[in-house]
Amino acid sequence: MEPSPAKAKPQGRLLLSTPLDAKDELEERLERCVGIVQSLTNGLSEREANDALTANVCKGQQQHEEVCLGLFTLILTEPTQAQRSYRDLTLVNRDGMNIVLVKMNQILMEKFLKLQDQPRTQMVWLVRELVKTGVMGADGVLMTLLKQIAGGDVSSKNLWLAESALDILLDQKEWVLKSGMLISMAVYTYLRLIVDHGAPNLLSLRQKEVDFCICMLREKFMECVVIGRDLVRLLQNVARIPEMELLWRDLLHSPQSLSPGFTGILQLLTARTSRKFLACRLTPDMETKLLFMTSRVRFGQQKRYQDWFQRQYLSTAESQSLRCDLIRYICGVVHPSNEVLSSDILPRWAIIGWLLTTCTSNVAASNAKLALFYDWLFFNPEKDSIMNIEPAILVMHHSMKPHPAITATLLDFMCRIIPHFFPPLETQVRQGVLNSLTFIMEKRVLAHLAPLFDNPKLDRELRAMLRDRFPEFCSAPSPPTEVKCEDSSLLDSHLLDKDETCYDNTEAAFSDDEEELSTKGKKREFRFHPIREAVVEEPADITPWLDQLEDSMKDKVQQLQKTSDTETQCEVMQEIVDQVLEDDFDQEQMLALACCLSELFKEHFRGDVLPDEITEESLEESVGKPVCLIFRNLVLMQEDNSGFSVLLDLLAELYQKQPKIGYHLLYYLKASKAANGKMLLYESFAQATALGDLHTCLMMDMKACQEDDVRLLCFLTPSIYTEFPDETLRSGELLNMIVAVIDSTQLQELMCHVMMGNLVMFRKDSVLNILIQSLEWETFEQYSTWQLFLAHSIPLETIIPILQHLKYKEHPEALSCLLLQLRREKPSEEMVKMVLSRPCHPEDHFTTSLLRHWATRHDETLAEHIKAQLIKNNSQPRKRQSLRSSSSKLAQLTLEQILEHLDNLRLSLCNVKNSFFSQTPILQALQHVQASCDEAHKMRFSDLFSLAEEFEDAQSKPPKSRRKAAAASSPRQRKGAAPPTATATTEEESASSSASEEEDSKPKAPKRKRKGSSAVGSDSD
Repeated sequence: MEPSPAKAKPQGRLLLSTPLDAKDELEERLERCVGIVQSLTNGLSEREANDALTANVCKGQQQHEEVCLGLFTLILTEPTQAQRSYRDLTLVNRDGMNIVLVKMNQILMEKFLKLQDQPRTQMVWLVRELVKTGVMGADGVLMTLLKQIAGGDVSSKNLWLAESALDILLDQKEWVLKSGMLISMAVYTYLRLIVDHGAPNLLSLRQKEVDFCICMLREKFMECVVIGRDLVRLLQNVARIPEMELLWRDLLHSPQSLSPGFTGILQLLTARTSRKFLACRLTPDMETKLLFMTSRVRFGQQKRYQDWFQRQYLSTAESQSLRCDLIRYICGVVHPSNEVLSSDILPRWAIIGWLLTTCTSNVAASNAKLALFYDWLFFNPEKDSIMNIEPAILVMHHSMKPHPAITATLLDFMCRIIPHFFPPLETQVRQGVLNSLTFIMEKRVLAHLAPLFDNPKLDRELRAMLRDRFPEFCSAPSPPTEVKCEDSSLLDSHLLDKDETCYDNTEAAFSDDEEELSTKGKKREFRFHPIREAVVEEPADITPWLDQLEDSMKDKVQQLQKTSDTETQCEVMQEIVDQVLEDDFDQEQMLALACCLSELFKEHFRGDVLPDEITEESLEESVGKPVCLIFRNLVLMQEDNSGFSVLLDLLAELYQKQPKIGYHLLYYLKASKAANGKMLLYESFAQATALGDLHTCLMMDMKACQEDDVRLLCFLTPSIYTEFPDETLRSGELLNMIVAVIDSTQLQELMCHVMMGNLVMFRKDSVLNILIQSLEWETFEQYSTWQLFLAHSIPLETIIPILQHLKYKEHPEALSCLLLQLRREKPSEEMVKMVLSRPCHPEDHFTTSLLRHWATRHDETLAEHIKAQLIKNNSQPRKRQSLRSSSSKLAQLTLEQILEHLDNLRLSLCNVKNSFFSQTPILQALQHVQASCDEAHKMRFSDLFSLAEEFEDAQSKPPKSRRKAAAASSPRQRKGAAPPTATATTEEESASSSASEEEDSKPKAPKRKRKGSSAVGSDSD
């Protein structure tokens, strides 16, 4: 087993990867470039090598790029050659290092988290060298590096990166002062990081950060003024540091001492902070996850994404400060389009509500509220955006019913911040808040504020304070509120009914462990299913898009709109498809047509797709909708046909407007006779979409199907797993979608599909990883997963290593399923080793119960395996063996563990007739251990070792007595043989007795050596 890891290790020296990861394309390319450089320079002196590289780059752009990237990669992976490689790079490059800078930015933005430690260190070294030599564009790379310093993270790697980047800025101060944008970005970054570095062991780093920020602010204040109002917010957070306090006083009382052109703090507070500053305090990975949640995740389905984000970035005490960065980013950077706002995509206010309700620190909660209202305080409708203030009012509006305490604390904060933010500017702050509320009503975000400000759920004092502060918004009668933003409905009517689960924070908001555990096993309540029956559909208005179509196409689309007969619609739709294939449709026309069709076919995507009774006729009838005409034409075409790509483009545009079309295509390919055997056509569709990736597209479509129609999900499952094994079997993503929603009947149907050979949901190379992933799922989901696994014919030994991940209190589902399955198995050495390697705990009976069962059914086999483990773990060369077998990733046994489990087994068998501990292998092993263990163990396991002493006494008696003793303690004799076979049994015992006499007459040492060698030999696996 050892050669495999040895072969896998050299796969890449740049990026971290697991055996399941595909080879990274960028890493492969860079390695090829290294090979080219090495082939050009091997065996040459430095001068000759430089000449060879120079000659090669002169051949053309491709050769220049290959040599530059090869030298760049050598710098990252070969620290001893870094200086020489950098010198060669500066000499041979012909584009001012542009190709290297582009590649560095790409790695820093996309691959930095995957970089191995050595390349990461070398990347920082290379940035330093670029800055030293004054390469144009190095400031951009350094700003990208600063973005990778995570807020709220005091891990050693993050601290090292923060200090390394700061050292570059301090060492190259003169160069830094030439770049205004770098100065402002660095000041914004380190003012924010100072808050995280208050621990005693970080004071030296914090002092360096303070000195840098003070230096830049005093020498280049006007370059920092471009940050805007968030500069004041950051300075407020660090104002108690002595050096910062002096700066703060100058800022308030003598602004011109900082810069003659600076008029005062109001100049900063009225300037909106640019998006690039708000975004620079989120790492690229955080930014990607947040943008995904706000653009792809449906409202009501966000819990798993929020849980992942919380585990990854918000699980430590230090991470509380990150919430302000996230809220400022959501308010100032994430501005969804009207199309997204009117869809069922997770709204911004729901994410902010979740961030507020999961704060565990009063200081963090106060700072988070300030971050939310910060743009309100000096809001100017002419310069500021409604999108910056919209989340706060909607958090309050939507929290009133399910979380009135959240609404109350935010309204209270809004009232109290006016006089307390900065008393000399109270008038301006009051006007800013009034401007915000007025603009909110003008833009119809809320039609009236009286239901919010004068709500009976608020206490009397708060309502009085609101009437005093904002009398003009409290007196108007309140018709039903409209929730709109920039002339678009924020949410569909069915979403407004989901306020009670809007944050999905039931486990995260100050809940006790007991409450969290008590929720396990229940059906998930946060799932969101649109209330289709209540939707009253208005006639589709497609006028804006019709005008963009040519006259002939326009007539057909209008005809399609006017007719309600399905057959006529299909005929018209076929004419539209024919015209699309005949005419030279440009992108604008294609988009307009897709918009028209998505509006006209809205009704086709509502309701169940799968017929109640599944027959060939009913399936064929269900795919007779007009939209299926596009699918049918696609199926009947050859892939090399020019029209094939045109129809794919049309479907891709439709997919942008109506995501449900993805799983409708999957259903058509499964249900239609015309599409028999054409399921792989879906891959072409996935690649044509904006996602461009089969796995992502497939998972999103199956997720949409899961939310809309569970029966259809189960119907599609066998085909999806069969046709796309690489996308479905390598992770548990699709499996989790399935087991999260199926009922017991559907589970049984899937198990039948597995046993009939129609469905394979696990394969040997990935089943262990999937089962480990499932440990985080709900109880029914886990039980369903194990049932589906057991329906497959995968050897249990494949997944035995999961035992080392299982804790008796946290994973009862997996342990109970494994226990029932292992009891049916004959114990192998590996099974026994893994079972014995579980830690002993008074409440964990897994190992004892299983050993007891095996001791009654497979006593001799179990005794031999336990003897082997005892001798192995008691032998002198034990350390060498553990080193040799360390690559097996199995838990290493200790002698004490085995003895504890054996003692528990002895106690569980003491009240029943069982001869397990009278077997020679067990007694010999105990005797072997007793002879070499220390006194503490002898005392602790004295009852266990007494069995070995009795065995030793029996061995020292004369042969006849020994024969009688052996006969008396024979397992078969104790079990009580039937009378007819008693004679045969006695004869067998006599024969075995005489054989043991012969063995006893031989020297003991060879016998012990033979047993020991066999045990050691078995450790090879």
